[in-house]
Amino acid sequence: MTRTLDSYVADAWWTPSPAAVGTEVRDASTDDVVATVSSEGLDLGVVLSHARTVGQKSLSRLTFHQRGVLLKQLALALQERKDELYELSFRTGATKTDSWVDIDGGIGVLFTYSGKGRRELPNSTVQLDGPLEVLAKDGSFLGRHIRTTLPGAAVQINAFNFPVWGPLEKFAPAFLAGMPTVIKPATPSAYLTEHMVRILVESGLLPDGSLQLVSGSVRELFAHTVLGDVVSFTGSATTADLLRRHDAVQTGGVIFNAETDSINASVLGPDATPDTPEFAGYVRQLVAEMTTKAGQKCTAIRRAIVPESLADDVVEAVRDRIAAKTVVGDPRTEGATMGALASTEQRDEVLRQVGKLVHGGGEIVVGSTDVPTGPGAFLEPILLRFADSRAERVHDTEAFGPVSSILTYADADDAADLVIRGGGSLVTSVASADPAFVAPLTRRVASANGRILLLDRENTRTSTGHGSPLPMLVHGGPGRAGGGEELGGVRSVFHHMQRTAVQGSPEMLTAVTGVWHTGARANAAGVHPFRKALDELVIGDQIVSEEREITLEDIEHFAEFTGDTFYAHMDEEAAAANPFFPGRVAHGYLLVSFAAGLFVSPEPGPVLANYGLENLRFVTPVSPGDRVRVTLTAKQIVPRETDDYGEVHWDAVLTNQDDEQVATYDVLTLVSKSAAVA
Repeated sequence: MTRTLDSYVADAWWTPSPAAVGTEVRDASTDDVVATVSSEGLDLGVVLSHARTVGQKSLSRLTFHQRGVLLKQLALALQERKDELYELSFRTGATKTDSWVDIDGGIGVLFTYSGKGRRELPNSTVQLDGPLEVLAKDGSFLGRHIRTTLPGAAVQINAFNFPVWGPLEKFAPAFLAGMPTVIKPATPSAYLTEHMVRILVESGLLPDGSLQLVSGSVRELFAHTVLGDVVSFTGSATTADLLRRHDAVQTGGVIFNAETDSINASVLGPDATPDTPEFAGYVRQLVAEMTTKAGQKCTAIRRAIVPESLADDVVEAVRDRIAAKTVVGDPRTEGATMGALASTEQRDEVLRQVGKLVHGGGEIVVGSTDVPTGPGAFLEPILLRFADSRAERVHDTEAFGPVSSILTYADADDAADLVIRGGGSLVTSVASADPAFVAPLTRRVASANGRILLLDRENTRTSTGHGSPLPMLVHGGPGRAGGGEELGGVRSVFHHMQRTAVQGSPEMLTAVTGVWHTGARANAAGVHPFRKALDELVIGDQIVSEEREITLEDIEHFAEFTGDTFYAHMDEEAAAANPFFPGRVAHGYLLVSFAAGLFVSPEPGPVLANYGLENLRFVTPVSPGDRVRVTLTAKQIVPRETDDYGEVHWDAVLTNQDDEQVATYDVLTLVSKSAAVA
């Protein structure tokens, strides 16, 4: 009997009743039935409620860093069993290379967000956004923007073409933000997503309620969404438009983020003649985009925009490369380099769209619409050529398969116009070694794209390619591409958080943010703060140093010793003529060095290393005879989850004998977590 896919809801596996009506899913290459998919009888209201209650509670106990550590552990769990995923992936029509992009790419996303979360976010549940705003002259009233986790569920509706990468690239930033996820996979490849979730569940690492899976329809989804929920959709522009119009989105406050298929372009520069690396890289990339995942990628090149004089060369080179490098067949068969489309229905839809392109002025110059005999959704790569590059159909119709079209342009402005006619794209690439062509074209088309790849001889071999979104960069685009964003490093984490302006006194802002603000209560140190381990140190621990007089001899010695003999330090007359100085002044870095000598506790102890300064500003010049002192305050304490030490950010203020600020900056140190370790 054909297995009916399970859903994973409320921390348990759920199976539809035997009488439930389901959709049969078939092997893309053999037409054998793989599974039946149905969510009939599943209460989506219960699913979302579990996420908002149990999921939110379990994730809220964890800091960004703790969630980041879990993401790495989940990635390792998938990596240990990825062979199981590869075996299932063949059934989707994917070759081993296609599966690598999907499976290893998805696992890589988890690793990337694990690292970025621990490097770029604090070890807390509140993220500070932007600098402090001083709202009163005496510093008693301040403003600060913070980001906190949205209180709802992150519902993620995925496309069929990337059943592992697609869910994971949405799950990782939501999880890092502290928002529980509900995955809805596309039916044709839902069995692969289900197995991926099984591996995650069986790892025992998932916090309760943090991840649920609905295998089957979520047609009534928006009836159960509320303010605080986020719905992320990947799929067709038509479906995205329908979902965006729902009352829950229009007036109910539900956040809707869409990444949809788009008519992406790739431009060949006029300098990229057939004897150049740029031409070879362009053709190699175009064929890869036509054949990887059988062209079923939202980032695939649909419009190859080339100079009129090079069009014949490009067509011939593409034809030759496809003939030499592409073998269409069952991906389990040795030698096959391009597998089947996801289903025969998907292949029929691609052929319908090719028919529209031909009717709209396209001529097939490589490949054929002939369907191979036998089982499976196979189709050979097809390249069309349009005599009229402004034909409407080529700019608004996408055949979501191994299909691309050649368009020609007259000059850079013409090429830019053609790119923009796509109505908004996920990505455009430009292959050229001529900055005079690339720079203005890029600036012109940037607003019509989420991402632009500039390909030249320096990176043709190292580039990840036109169609490979990277987790540290934005994936999404304007207009037809959906208007939303996925990935994008910590930017995508912030899609699942609310930015709020908090106004109050230094004391209250310190309490809310966990970061000390000038004017808040400070703890006069009975013990030097550098003698305290991380578990003993408290935000606001402070030391005020003794004074040190700055002499002319100090300035001259520092100048000669370092070689910094800038006139403001060595020439009284020239320095006095400078509007910023009263005469010869001390070097800023001399003052920072003296400050360290004033506040440091030199003996071995919990402080392991000074690893930098941030936000250094020199405010008031220091003349020979002036005296300076330092006030050093523990500003932020950041334990590292996987190390026996953490980071401490110290607020350093250097003042002169008149209590005028001379310099301000943050000192960064690494400190042992406990005195025993130190």
